[in-house]
Formats: sequence, C-alpha cells, structure tokens
Amino acid sequence: MGQIRIITDTASDITRQRAEELDVIVVPISIKFGETEMPMESEEDFHRFFRRLAEEKELPTTSQPSPELYLEEYNAAKEKGEDVLVLTLSSGLSGTINAARLARDMCGYDRVFIVDTRQAIIPQQMLVEYAVRQRAQGVGAEEIAEKIEDVRDRMVVCGVLDTLTYLRKGGRIPPGFDVLGNVLKIKPVIELKDGILVKLGVARGMRKGKDFLFREYEACEIDEEWPVVTGYTYDRESGEKFRQEVQERYHLAECPLWPVGGVIGTHVGENCLALAFVKKVQGK
Repeated sequence: MGQIRIITDTASDITRQRAEELDVIVVPISIKFGETEMPMESEEDFHRFFRRLAEEKELPTTSQPSPELYLEEYNAAKEKGEDVLVLTLSSGLSGTINAARLARDMCGYDRVFIVDTRQAIIPQQMLVEYAVRQRAQGVGAEEIAEKIEDVRDRMVVCGVLDTLTYLRKGGRIPPGFDVLGNVLKIKPVIELKDGILVKLGVARGMRKGKDFLFREYEACEIDEEWPVVTGYTYDRESGEKFRQEVQERYHLAECPLWPVGGVIGTHVGENCLALAFVKKVQGK
C-alpha cells in the first residue's frame, strides 16, 4: 500500500502544530482586514483574529486557496508515487473544492481523490482525524474517500451565538436590529445543514441557547463510535465550562474541546459555543 498525502484547509481549524502531529497538509483560506492578512496557524492567531474582528466596523474578506497551492502538493506526491486525499470545506460555503479540482486537472495525476466534506470547523477536523486513523490502518485513499462520503451527512454541528452583531455586519439581519436583539439578550442558534449555515431558532439568553443545543442532541440517535466534541470562539473559559456540562450531562468518557478559528468565526463572532456529534445510520 502506497503512502497517502492528506490535504485539508484552514476551515478545519487544524493548527500548524496539530497538522504536524497528524502528518497532514493544511492549505490556507485567505482572511483579510483590508490588506492585512490574518493567518490561522495557531490558537494565538485565532485570538488575535477575534480581537481584531471586535474592533472593526466591517467583516474581513475571505477567499479560496489558489489552485497553485494544491498543484504544488499534487506534483510533490506524484514524484514520490503517493496517493492524495483532499478533504475540503463544504462547497456550500466556499469554492475551495473548485481550486482543488482545477489543480488536479492541471496536474493530470489520477491518484488524487477529492471529497467535499459538506462540513467545516469541528466535523471537518473530525473527518481529517478519521482519515489519518484509516491511513495508519493501511486503508487506501479511494476507500477512505468512500467512507467519508458515507458518514459526512450524518455529522451535526450546531452553535449558539453570543451576539447578533456579526449577522448584521454580514447583511443577514436589518441594521439596528442587532442593537435591540443584544439588549434583549437574543441568542441565535445555527446549524451547518446540507453543507450550508442555517438558523435553527433564537433563544433568550445563553442558558436557553445551550438548552436549544441539548434538545438537538437529544432528538438524535448518537453514533457512539464517534466522539462528541464541543467548540468555542475566543473565550476558552466559557468553552471549558460548556465542555464539562456536556460531558457530565451525557455521561461521556471523553468530550474534547476544540477552538474555532476565523473562517467560520467571521460569521459568528466571539464567545460562540458549538456542539458536534454523529448520528447513527438509520435502521441500525
């Protein structure tokens, strides 16, 4: 079985250190405030981004990776006789997969397998880590791609936002509505569903927002072969309290807490809490 080069992007929030531990390549999705590029290679980069986000009147611009970044990796893999497995941010949120596909066409290498994860942030990272484990067990790139396509739509990630400000900045709610909503402590609850971000509802206060997430979890049959993972933007202390609450409430042996960076953080802002899990296959 040949070696497999696994490639993902920074929407997975995999830091440089974690990428080295996993032996994966992370291609950057560009995030800029004006002409200032905001790297997403460490948790400190995430914190720096959210501090800047809170200061700016406008949201940053994001752009998909250039095909050349993928092409460089494909050519290197081709020279070494490696297979390539690419796990991209959901095509419903970005054209990143198009860059990966264009690079494959430019390279002309038929051992490049590209999967639209239809996910981002925590579930995207979960899929990357799953691919790494499968690689270690000697599973081939094409088979890993098929397995990921089988599980991706059973993955759920939902979150409660602390503020309406970034929905207003992004044009998703009318100007001024965020001010009233923030005074009333309205907390939007969102989910990444069918590859796009959708609003599940609203809650009055963070406590009721978390309860909303718990109802989503409890409405599903959980696939216990996968971890239940919590996430947060910027405020690790509140994230850790949420993690402990989830672990104790559902009697979980483990419940990791992962930071969320700027690719999705641009739209949700700081102090967001997230819950990710995998549903059982229907009929099993």
